[in-house]
Amino acid sequence: MNIYKPELVEIKDIIEETPDIRTLRLQFKNPETQKAFAFKAGQFAEYSVFGEGECTFCIASSPTRPEFLECSFKMAGKVTKAMSKLNIGDTMGLRGPYGNHFPIEDMKGKNIVFIAGGIGMAPVRCIIWNVLDLKDQFKDISIIYGARTVADLVYKNELEDWKKMAGVKTVVTVDPGGETPDWNGEVGFVPSIVEKVSPKAENTVAIICGPPIMIKFTMPVLKKLGFKDDDIITTLENRMKCGLGKCGRCNIGSVYVCKDGPVFTYTQMQQLPDEF
Repeated sequence: MNIYKPELVEIKDIIEETPDIRTLRLQFKNPETQKAFAFKAGQFAEYSVFGEGECTFCIASSPTRPEFLECSFKMAGKVTKAMSKLNIGDTMGLRGPYGNHFPIEDMKGKNIVFIAGGIGMAPVRCIIWNVLDLKDQFKDISIIYGARTVADLVYKNELEDWKKMAGVKTVVTVDPGGETPDWNGEVGFVPSIVEKVSPKAENTVAIICGPPIMIKFTMPVLKKLGFKDDDIITTLENRMKCGLGKCGRCNIGSVYVCKDGPVFTYTQMQQLPDEF
């Protein structure tokens, strides 16, 4: 595939996750392109609405399920608003994949803790399903996910599925004040819930993505629990635009998030300039 040229994809399904977050299930219009397209968990793509522009999102589905691609987006700017008006059967453009990926081969044989907040669950969902589809190659799996309110939780059906899976501990929380009368999950900010759950650090990799403030306050909790810097992994996908290291929007010092990332260990994060 030519990563500079958008390929045509058709919207096969639309899931309304929240009032302002949608998931699109996509298939390439050319079956041969669908067969040839290969990516790894953590990589991203450029999605375009012709006549409106393009924007960057992770590929939210797992490479273990190559029959379709999914992206989840929050309606914010011009392009995402245009995407929100598309319907099943409409055509979009997609180019990619770009960036590095989660080190899934190095994670095999270890416990995995997934920590996500809000729409930050999208790139984490990709690696969650990748791991679950290869579950016999990993040890204990924990999922900790939070949002501001019950209405802001994404992938609600999958969260319920994960809760029922053997060998998977799933904890869902909402911020104080965001619960409903029938809410039976946790109430509290993600960092405090991580500390409450206290996942063991030995032979464990933590993957985290969410709002910057959530990541900022969760990192010290993981360090307090004994996690090594190399075993804490995050993604900075929200800083990217062109995907090719040309526009300069995502550079932090000499590092280009779209080329050197978007996946970084905490060790690498600490080497970034103070401007981050």
